Amino acid sequence: MEEVAETHGVVMATVALAWVAAQPGIVAPISSPRNPDQLKALVAYPPLDLSDAELTALTEESA
Repeated sequence: MEEVAETHGVVMATVALAWVAAQPGIVAPISSPRNPDQLKALVAYPPLDLSDAELTALTEESA
């Protein structure tokens, strides 16, 4: 996840939310930021377009 985040210039929380949003059956991922910096990272996910290879790698890592 760290490598994908670095590639896209975002934090890992943004990648995690983008990955969750890309899962079948997920309509809207839910998150709960505790401070403004976390909120900025989480709202950055909609324009983050993970490649099929990145989604596959993240899915394999989550297992």
